[in-house]
Amino acid sequence: QLQLVESGGGLVQPGGSLRLSCAASGFTLDSYAIGWFRQAPGKEREGVLCISSSDDVTYLADFVKGHFTISRDSTKNTVYLQMNGLKPEDTAVYYCAAVPWDRCYSDYRPYHYWGQGTQVTVSS
Repeated sequence: QLQLVESGGGLVQPGGSLRLSCAASGFTLDSYAIGWFRQAPGKEREGVLCISSSDDVTYLADFVKGHFTISRDSTKNTVYLQMNGLKPEDTAVYYCAAVPWDRCYSDYRPYHYWGQGTQVTVSS
């Protein structure tokens, strides 16, 4: 059974950092492009970052630059989203998603597999 599981969310103060993890089971992440998306209450799901199967990074939104980074640890079959300088507007449920070829998409619809999401709340 192909499964993605996110972890690492929580409550953080403005300016703080979090590292989210996206662990895969049932398949090898190295063969997939992995995207991070987020969805705040009442808003559409939006792309954050994506890493292709050849480890090319694609920014799915301008707000990410200088604050968020994405990386892959093949030995752990896990992709990470490092978030620094968090702001209240970063509050959302964060999802990772996989597409089985070497291409990233800013649109969430091509992604085949999704995790259950992890809540990130930025508040003082």
